[in-house]
Amino acid sequence: MHQDTPPAPDGDDTAYCAPAAPRPEPATADEAGAPYADCVRCGKPTEYPASRPGATLCPVCEWQDDQRGACSG
Repeated sequence: MHQDTPPAPDGDDTAYCAPAAPRPEPATADEAGAPYADCVRCGKPTEYPASRPGATLCPVCEWQDDQRGACSG
């Protein structure tokens, strides 16, 4: 059993998911002048600059993605 994970009520520690990978930080002050990237799912503006690599999601799609991935097994 992991030290930082509380035990499940029935004693089975496999009921808990591993922590999700950290998300990139929102735009910093020096990047604030850059245009914001559009969400790859819905097309709405995100918190991230267009220059940031990787797939960017708006806060709503990011939350929905986290919900789908949380303990989906």
